This record gives sequence, C-alpha cells and structure tokens, in this order.
Amino acid sequence: MMDQIIHLSIQSGGLIPLMGLLLLITLAVIVERLVFYRRALRSGHAMEHDLQLVDYQNVEKLEQLALHYEGSLQRSIISSALASRGEDAETIERHIDEAIMWQMPKIDKHVWVLDSSVTLAPLMGLLGTIIGMVHAFDILGSGGVGGAAAQMVTGGIAEALIATGAGLLIAIIAVAFLNYFNKRGRLALHQMEQLKVMVINRLHGGGSAHHGVPVREAHAGNVTALRAGRRA
Repeated sequence: MMDQIIHLSIQSGGLIPLMGLLLLITLAVIVERLVFYRRALRSGHAMEHDLQLVDYQNVEKLEQLALHYEGSLQRSIISSALASRGEDAETIERHIDEAIMWQMPKIDKHVWVLDSSVTLAPLMGLLGTIIGMVHAFDILGSGGVGGAAAQMVTGGIAEALIATGAGLLIAIIAVAFLNYFNKRGRLALHQMEQLKVMVINRLHGGGSAHHGVPVREAHAGNVTALRAGRRA
C-alpha cells in the first residue's frame, strides 16, 4: 500500500502528498466550523427565548443574562447595550452594531480555507495528471511502440488520472460545506440582528401588548385579551 502511494506520488510530481495535506486541513476546518456554529446558534436561540421573558426596562434581568451567557458570541450585544443604556435608542443601536462587527471575524474564521480548496484542489489534480502523462509518454518515446511500452503508457495515464479524481473529490467536499457554512453565517448574523432589536426594545420599550409574555405565545394568542387581563 505504501509502495503504491509512493509510486503515485512520483507519478504526480509529488502533488499527491500535498493534496492529502490539503484534504486534512479542509476536514479540520470543517469539524471546527461545525462545532462553532452548533454552539453559537444554540446559545443564540436560547438567548432569544430568555429575552422574550425579560420585562421592559428590567436592567437587572439583562445583567443576569449577560452573566449567564458569558463567553458566547451574542453576549457582547447585551453587554454593549447595558454599557450605553443611558443613551437614546439610536446611540445604543450604533454601539451594538459596533459590537457585532467585532464578532464578524469569528463567524468567517477559516472559511477562506474551504474557498481556496474548491479552486486549488482541482488545479493541483490537473497538474499532477499532466506530469504523470508526461512521464508516461516519455516511456513510450524511449521504449518504442511495442506491446509492453504501450501497456506501461496506458497504466501510467490511468495512475495519473487518480490525481484529477482526488482533486475533484476534495473540491466537492469543500464546496458542499462552504455553502453550508455560508448559510450558517448568514443565520448567525440574522440572529444577532434580531437580538439587537430585542435588547433595545427591552431598554427603551414602553411596554407592548405582550409585556412579560414570550413573543411567540403572545402572537399565537389574543393580544387584546392580554391587555384586558392586565387592566383587570
């Protein structure tokens, strides 16, 4: 097995080991991003639920949430809002936007590696195939046109095409997860924008019809009935 790998590496001009390294890097980035987005989106979803239960202008509850979500991607939204809560809503929004922009590199971290693999892997495979075919035709030129030489040429071409197949395989894996992570990144940003609006409303809201009631439950029920119940 090892002899075959060494032979293929020689046939491709040493590009097969480089493509193997590229595959390992690509897989490492995929695993790291899967764990990151799973944690980030889960904490964001939990924060959305908890914010729905916070009364308007209840700073103490917001401070508790900021403490509870310490270390999460979305925690800076609450902390920056609390730090500038004496300002008007527009100023707080700008401060939260700045906090979100500081978090954006974490969302896009290492994704460029997958983008590079999509382009680089097929090109490396094609180059390895070309090098292997050059070696095969060198054998044909030095060995004449006999049956043995022709067999060596066809075998060499078949081995050279392995590099193209490997490059395409890496690119297919990379492009699939690149699109998936791009979607996850957009979802994370949308989630942070939603949390921003929710936090600003809790600090500057005048008390909506579903004050202190989860938004989804309030929207599913009768808002007028909720108001009437509060007056009573």
